[in-house]
This record gives sequence, C-alpha cells and structure tokens, in this order.
Amino acid sequence: MAQPLPDDTSLLDELKEVRRAGLVRLRGRALPALESAAQAVNPAAARTPGAAVEALLRRAVSDLDAGTLRTAAEYTLGLAQGTLDWPASSRRARAASVYGVSVERFRKEQEVRVLEQVAEHIVRLVSRQTGRPGAEEGEWSVGTHRSVRVLAGPRQVTLTVHVHPVDLLRDVDVVVAPANVHLALPEPFKASVAASLRRAAAVRGVTGDVLDDPVHDELRKWAARQGTAGRAVLPGTVVATGAGALAGQGVRRIYHAAIAVPRAGTNDYDVLPADVTRAASRALALLAEEHDSYAPPLRSVCFPLLGSGRGGLPYRVSLGAVWAAVEAELARGAQWDVHFVVRTPEAAAVVERLPA
Repeated sequence: MAQPLPDDTSLLDELKEVRRAGLVRLRGRALPALESAAQAVNPAAARTPGAAVEALLRRAVSDLDAGTLRTAAEYTLGLAQGTLDWPASSRRARAASVYGVSVERFRKEQEVRVLEQVAEHIVRLVSRQTGRPGAEEGEWSVGTHRSVRVLAGPRQVTLTVHVHPVDLLRDVDVVVAPANVHLALPEPFKASVAASLRRAAAVRGVTGDVLDDPVHDELRKWAARQGTAGRAVLPGTVVATGAGALAGQGVRRIYHAAIAVPRAGTNDYDVLPADVTRAASRALALLAEEHDSYAPPLRSVCFPLLGSGRGGLPYRVSLGAVWAAVEAELARGAQWDVHFVVRTPEAAAVVERLPA
C-alpha cells in the first residue's frame, strides 16, 4: 500500500529542526516526514537518509521563485554556498538581511513563510514523483465568486473571493489598490489593478472622453498637503481617496497601499512581504477610522494579491502577507466583511486553500 503524502505541518516542524541544527548536525535526529519524502522522490534514498534530505531540500528550494524568497530559504537552511556549517544565528541574520528587516522581525514573520513555502514545494515534488494528487493547485469551480470559511484566531469567518477584473467589483465599500512609493498612478491604458481602478473611476462624457480624473487628482492634492510631492513616502503608507465613477457600482473608497519601490535604472519594482503586511494592517486601521464617517458605515473591504504583479511576489507569499494582517484584525473581533479579488483561477485556488 502506498504511503500517504507527508503533510505540511509535519514537514514544517522538521524544517524548523533542520534550521536550528544545520544540515551537518542531523545525524541521529528523527526526521520521518523529510526522510519519507526524500525516499518517495528518490527510492534509493533509504541508504543515505542524511544526504537524501539535503538533496530533497536543495531541489525544493530551487523550485521557489527566484529572488528574496529563494535566497532567504538558502541562507535559512544552510544551502547557500559556504553556509553549510554556519550556526543557526548567523544563517538567520543573513536571511533577515535579504528582506532588510531585523532578525527578530524575520524570526516572527518572514522565516515562517519561507519554511512554509519549502514544505509546500516538498509536497508538490512528492506528488509529481508518485503521481498522487495533493499538492498541485486545484481547478477553480465554475463561477466568478466563492465563499471560503477560515479560522481567524478562535473565530470562523467567511471570505468572499472574486475571480474577475477589479473594475467589475460591485457593492464593496473599500478597494485596496497597490501603489508605488511615489504614489504615481500608472497610465489608464495599462493592465494593472491601479490602472484599472483609475480608468473605472474616471468621469466620462457621452462620447467617452475623460472629463475628470478624480483619483489621480486626489492623490496629487494629498501629496501637496503632506509635503511629499516629488519624493517617496515610506513603504506601507496607505492613502485614502474617493472612488469617482465607481461610486455608481457601490464602491465608496479606494485605499492606495504604497508597497512598490522602483528599482533604479529599470522598469521593475521591489516589494517586500513585510511592507505588504504593514500596508494591509494600515488599510484596516484606516477603515476603522473612517467607518462611522459614512452612511451607512463602511464595512466591507477587498484586497487584491498585493505585490503579485510587477512586484514579483508569488501568489502564496502575497496572500500570506495580506492574511497576516487580516487574521490579526479579525481574531481581535473586528466584524469587517473581507473580500479578495484575483484575475486567474490559479490565484483563486491559492486563496481557496487558505483554510488548509
């Protein structure tokens, strides 16, 4: 009888043990989930379990998206060149520097997500090798909306997932839009979330000509009032504007989350998961501040997978960063109606797997 796939929780616990001990100090340690996964991927692994676990980790980490996630995983587990025998504290410090955060913040936030990603990729490797389902993202069922039940602390809450362009949202009070730290909106003809919202919020004449560009204008006025015109705000800053013509669809506010830092000399951006979490947390705080200023009060908020476009964050990393803030708020008893909007079934499947 085929052995069951190793589960994420067991793998995560053992990956934490590998992080603490280091690959060169694993002899005699019980790592049944990792050794079982290594044997499933390579049946000859039983003869050299320690080497097989290392080979499994290298393969799983190499499958991670190139960039901060993969680099941090390599340092965390001692897979980067020359780090095999580094003590755990040195590996953690170097991994924290990849994200530009303190060691303590990395330990509490990014490190857990890094190891979760490695665990997921190990399960996917085993699934592909054995031909058994369990790791690949499922297909999104027919329809553009789905309710997902998920625990937030002791409470069970319902999230709504929309699978369609953001400008088709209806009757959601607040939409969170990704922005760069200069709060410079993309041109309306672009395909990004921010461009789509700017385009949908524009006031047009009977011929379709743009008569007013209210979101752009409000952001410029905010920058002038704050004295930030022409310079960047801190990553994680959130600025509220009206929704312009989107008010006709029941959207009342747009919260612009400054998470994307332009990379000098390129058209690319850098986005840190920690900044996504900070922005999501600030957006929820702003929602609480504005709640009673509207009639009826603001109650619902919709997040895209912030940073997963030009920012380059994998869907799971973006979702984890947003959910860290949302879960903390809901666990404290907040009664917000939380939505996610995505463009593809693949992204929707990632959100749908959040309860797991």
